[in-house]
Amino acid sequence: MAYMLQAAQLGKTVTTAAGDLTILKDINLSVAKGESLAITGASGSGKSTLLGLLAGLDVPTTGRVELAGINLGELDEEGRARVRAEHVGFVFQSFQLLPGLTALENVMLPLELVGDAKARQRASEYLERVGLAARLGHYPPQLSGGEQQRVAIARAFACEPDILFADEPTGNLDSSTGHTINDLLFGLNEEAGTTLVLITHEERLANRCARQLQLAGGELMIASAEAIA
Repeated sequence: MAYMLQAAQLGKTVTTAAGDLTILKDINLSVAKGESLAITGASGSGKSTLLGLLAGLDVPTTGRVELAGINLGELDEEGRARVRAEHVGFVFQSFQLLPGLTALENVMLPLELVGDAKARQRASEYLERVGLAARLGHYPPQLSGGEQQRVAIARAFACEPDILFADEPTGNLDSSTGHTINDLLFGLNEEAGTTLVLITHEERLANRCARQLQLAGGELMIASAEAIA
């Protein structure tokens, strides 16, 4: 089986005024190419920290992460940034759109950063696919929360990532809008064959993934046998 993501004996410890604090301990998991995995757990269980380590946004205290066959631990920040630019897309709870750029410009930006000569065309196509063809020239403050998250999803998929990390993608949306965004996220994911790693506290959303992993107190508590490397 070809794996897009693997982590072995992954741990994260930080130093506080009260002493060392272990956030994650001995996490082992593998995610196959094209698979969808939900990471669940209570607030403070280490979900977002784990996502940051898996995506190369942070470095572990112990263990290793391999993304697209690349050992992130052998790279400096610049090298990890290159890996993210080539292989990774993100969708966050807070949308993280630039308010001074239009919807079209927000989607174009990462494409332009990698020198895509068809950035405008591709950005327009993905915004149309998420139902925002009439909102290309609108700025984020002029868009509803659901529309802003659609822009964020278009931005993520327009780069055609091998793996998409989604951190509470519907956390700031009402139930109806959140359901629409979920349908859109999984629809594009299935269409593109992208590997999906999703952090959520929503059981309904987690159940749409092929597998689930639960964290409690920084440790892996529940996972199917295939999740263990």
